[in-house]
Amino acid sequence: MKLEKELREEKPVINHVATSYKNFPMVPKVIFGRGSFNQLGEILLPERRNSDAPFIFLVDDFFHGKELEQRIPWLFNDQIIFISAGEEPKTGQVDALVDKIKNNFDELPSGIVGIGGGTLLDLAKAVAIMLTNNGNSENYQGWDLVTKKSVYHVGVPTISGTGAEVSRTAVLSGPDKKLGINSDYTTYDQVLLDPDLLSTVPKEQWFYTGMDCFIHCIESLNGTYLNAFSQSYGEKSLDLCKEVFLNELPKEEAEEKLMMASWHGGMSIAYSQVGIAHAMSYGLSYLLGVKHGLGNCLVFQHLNEFYPEGVELFNKMKEKHNIIFPKGICATLSDEDFDIMTTVSLSMDALWENALGYNWKEKISTEKLKSIYKKI
Repeated sequence: MKLEKELREEKPVINHVATSYKNFPMVPKVIFGRGSFNQLGEILLPERRNSDAPFIFLVDDFFHGKELEQRIPWLFNDQIIFISAGEEPKTGQVDALVDKIKNNFDELPSGIVGIGGGTLLDLAKAVAIMLTNNGNSENYQGWDLVTKKSVYHVGVPTISGTGAEVSRTAVLSGPDKKLGINSDYTTYDQVLLDPDLLSTVPKEQWFYTGMDCFIHCIESLNGTYLNAFSQSYGEKSLDLCKEVFLNELPKEEAEEKLMMASWHGGMSIAYSQVGIAHAMSYGLSYLLGVKHGLGNCLVFQHLNEFYPEGVELFNKMKEKHNIIFPKGICATLSDEDFDIMTTVSLSMDALWENALGYNWKEKISTEKLKSIYKKI
């Protein structure tokens, strides 16, 4: 993705002087396959510094008391912390977890392992960063504010679609904004993709999170930041989403393809950006705590003006799977509430610029956003 100044003042290259591009990191190690979760202990072993430097497993509390809990390869004084994914991850939650870990152990952990959906994966990334960087996590919401390498961290998704397992951001709700910790140190050191872990996902959540992936693709492929790198990943992810949500696939094949759609969808926005649905979803999440995948769906259904072909496909997928969205979420909100949501949404400059161009402020208004929110 080119720098903002370059997007606004792009000129022909003279004398073959190279343009400056961002050198983004990628996940250096990934393992894929059914049953690959059984190799987690083997993967972690070389990263253990000593018996007093534990691994901390942050795990969706859905798995508390279930079979997966018994398979977590803890040793010595490792700790498993179960966390509810019922709410979006918050900066205060990250800071509390970091304080708890530092107070319970004499030295930094050997690593953090996040096991769950986007909420757990983003929390694990943020905790890994804040264990080595001073201050509160809200101070690092933004782009390239992290100065010290995080502790080793591993992501194990148990639902597919968010792309959190591959992205360089940990999205958090802070005291006055919802924004990611975007940095070269956020990306996981290791990701483990085991399609067997997707078998317990409820149908509605499967759809909402899968549509998060679908919307990633639509916003990336229709954005002004689009380039051959992001396009190649976005097109593949979109093709996989169509297979999963429009065709009749065996359950195991659908799980595997959606897992790879999530990976490719996350990569598609690594070198581009998302757009209007995500920007407006952040407003819903910040004010009302609406989960990210559902929030994207609630907004995207009303964006035919901006993404007509994408919304048409989206509606076909929704009808095929008999998904009914909740209504009236914004029905009782005050003018002040709508102001808060639009302010949060319009603060996402990069998302709006990707969607509408560098002069996006001339193309969108608070009144337009409020009219969309009022339909939800």
